[in-house]
Amino acid sequence: MLNGIIDIVIIIWNLLLEMSPYLLLGFFITGILHILLPKEKIYRHFAKNNLSGIIKASLFGIPLPLCSCGVIPVAAHLRKEGAGKSSTLAFLTSTPTTGVDSILATYSILGPIFAIIRPVSAFIAGILSGLVSSKIEKDEHKEISKTFSCTICDINTPHNHSVYSKIKGIIRYGFLELVGDIWKWLAIGIFIGGILSYFVPTDIAQKYLGNSLISYPLMLVIAIPMYVCATGSIPIAAALILKGMTPGSGLIFLFAGPATNTATLSFVAGKLGKKSLLVYLLTIIITAILFGLLIDHIWYSYGKDISLLSSGIQMLPQWIKITSSLLLITLIVVSIFPKREKDVMDIYVFRSPK
Repeated sequence: MLNGIIDIVIIIWNLLLEMSPYLLLGFFITGILHILLPKEKIYRHFAKNNLSGIIKASLFGIPLPLCSCGVIPVAAHLRKEGAGKSSTLAFLTSTPTTGVDSILATYSILGPIFAIIRPVSAFIAGILSGLVSSKIEKDEHKEISKTFSCTICDINTPHNHSVYSKIKGIIRYGFLELVGDIWKWLAIGIFIGGILSYFVPTDIAQKYLGNSLISYPLMLVIAIPMYVCATGSIPIAAALILKGMTPGSGLIFLFAGPATNTATLSFVAGKLGKKSLLVYLLTIIITAILFGLLIDHIWYSYGKDISLLSSGIQMLPQWIKITSSLLLITLIVVSIFPKREKDVMDIYVFRSPK
């Protein structure tokens, strides 16, 4: 019993070691994007239900680290501020399935093929859902919001910030707010990944999950109502793939799991309509299956070469992985206690330079 617990802890720790450096880099890049992209510019591009607005909405959603629940208030605000229904649906479809942090984490665990196909499939799904929505539903014209919004402070009149203030904003959003938003699902994903790696027998996984006729619909049934973030889904999918599940089935879980849950489906139906809900669901299912077939075709064409599911990077020394893991754990602990988070920011980050 004790040996089993130790083995599970080791597996979980190894997963954390592989993901942490890339997660931290992803958090930093996301913080930069948050500061550089004022909201009023975003809304202005999404107002029209044309191909340009749909492509922009889908493309913009890819780097954002928003889960299927976190994307709801953002999409609601976009809609309220003048974004078209089709552009909003495109944003809802592409955003939760990927993000800068999850793309880098995907690369670290599952290699470049998954890291490339995952955002590409999200982008195409966003465009498809938006285009179909624009063809079957008419949308009323909405005025574009002209309200200035600052990504650093609450002042709603045009102004500028110093480089120092922008750096503080990047750190606050990327390493505190964002970590606080996703740490639970990241921890759950890594924990479940470790459990599956230890307990799921390889022969059973290969026998049942290795058959796409079984694993594809099974992954869809599990993923659609389930709440899991784009990053937290990676260790779960990786554990099942390494046990014998087809990579295409893993991609279906990585795509459909973060894209949908009961809360998101309810929001789409209530705010955008039942037709939009149908378009949303069918687009996610069809795109997930098509790209699952694609990645399985690549997998079988190369003789099930396991190196295809590896990043191939050996340049990161162990001390960087350990340091990154300890730093990530520290950030998670800090985010659990809001008061402590404020104290840390005041002492180390927001202290005025002498």
